[in-house]
Amino acid sequence: MGVTLAYETWGEGSRPLVLLHGFTGNRASFQGLRPLMGRSVHAIAVDLPGHGATPLPERKGRDGFLETVDALVSLVDRLGVGTVDLLGYSQGARVALAAAVRAPDRFGRLIMESGSPGLHRRQERAARREADGQLAAFIRARGVDAFVERWEALPLFEGLRSMSAERRETLRAHRRACTTEGLAGALETLGLGVQPDYWSELHHQRLPTLLLTGARDEKFTQTARRMAAELPVVWRHAFSDCGHAPHLEAPEEYVREVLGFLQTPWYEAPQFEGTTATAAASPGRVSP
Repeated sequence: MGVTLAYETWGEGSRPLVLLHGFTGNRASFQGLRPLMGRSVHAIAVDLPGHGATPLPERKGRDGFLETVDALVSLVDRLGVGTVDLLGYSQGARVALAAAVRAPDRFGRLIMESGSPGLHRRQERAARREADGQLAAFIRARGVDAFVERWEALPLFEGLRSMSAERRETLRAHRRACTTEGLAGALETLGLGVQPDYWSELHHQRLPTLLLTGARDEKFTQTARRMAAELPVVWRHAFSDCGHAPHLEAPEEYVREVLGFLQTPWYEAPQFEGTTATAAASPGRVSP
């Protein structure tokens, strides 16, 4: 039967928007955006496998990743809301892209925050699988609290240290609510090392796509630039003075960018004999 994704909905808007959190998150990870965008969207906030109330897939590795993608497509079908937009952060951004590649007819627009299409070289994927395996072993040996302390100390999350003490404690509580096996299994199922390489799929991708990063996160900002050069219909924005998680570091600016993108008209150019159809945006937005 495959894994079934737990979720909750919020918002008074009519536009369905699936929200996919990052590693150590859950469906509540975007709650801070609810007061800012709840009137504009009908949010479908998902627990990814190993997080919140969603169990791990039956299979590990690449098969488990693809099982998760199929579960997301199945969830959209069960909801019966028609075409939905996708917004994913980090790990969730990678799953969102995979779902858009897997079933582009189910989705309208794609927003990737600090995401990646995968690792192109086999040696890189093998090295990442080994690193994730070592981290999973650390979690199983030392427990969630020790892992969270190590995770929060990474330079990647330096931007989060400027948040208020209350918001940092809420984020820490969400992370500590994860289970040992859930986090370890998620690394083995949804990690970058087991994800298929989607770089070669980007130029086929016709969904209007928004790539968001923090300007201080140089690695993922560079990845976004590379992706923007491959995607046919794309916008890109790097938030100044932000690191890996702009939705937490600059929520007001983040929501303005997201809603501006979702509300920008675009059309499918008419197809004439001897030509192929191309997507175009309104003059109000400029692709990088």
